[in-house]
Amino acid sequence: MTIRHHVSDTLLMAYSAGQLPEAFNLVVATHLSLCDDCRARLGAFDAVGGAVLADCGAATMPESSLEATLARLNNPVAAKKTQQRGDLPAPLLDYIGGGLDAVKWRPLGLGVRQAILSTDRAASARLLYIPAGHAVPDHGHRGTELTLVLQGAFRDATDRFAKGDLEIADEDLQHTPVAEQGPACICLAATDAPLRFLGLIPRLAQPFFRI
Repeated sequence: MTIRHHVSDTLLMAYSAGQLPEAFNLVVATHLSLCDDCRARLGAFDAVGGAVLADCGAATMPESSLEATLARLNNPVAAKKTQQRGDLPAPLLDYIGGGLDAVKWRPLGLGVRQAILSTDRAASARLLYIPAGHAVPDHGHRGTELTLVLQGAFRDATDRFAKGDLEIADEDLQHTPVAEQGPACICLAATDAPLRFLGLIPRLAQPFFRI
């Protein structure tokens, strides 16, 4: 698998610093599970962040901090055993409750389906299923949209995006993603604002589909 479209430095730094919404964190973590290059870059940002923290002055802690920490050590939380599934990267498994066969798809029309994932309200995350040759209606963006390809591929006005590729869209991009021939295109997408559809029918349906 050759990945051509990666996480930007800005997103990686925000991810390293814990400043992204949960939905964006999920997309970035899923991409990182597939991309050696971005994992290496993240390691560099983590190292810089660690060096900055090392230079910070000591923080004042409540007197009860040590006792509270020792109490938690006496009641450890069992680590979750997350296994890699052949059809989905590991970071997605807890959000779905299994592999693709566990996804609760809802139709959007013309064969396109979605499954909204439970995250905090700062942004929304969803899986999209786009049959080969079908398109997502022409739309723009009121904020940022991250789209990570998990299966198949799609094209739009900017480029081709295949498995592992991440498209980062903002207010300047108006596009109509079209799934290539072959297996259905399945994507993990996150948005921090509603999309801006040009067509009347998509605009009318938008509140019902929460996109």
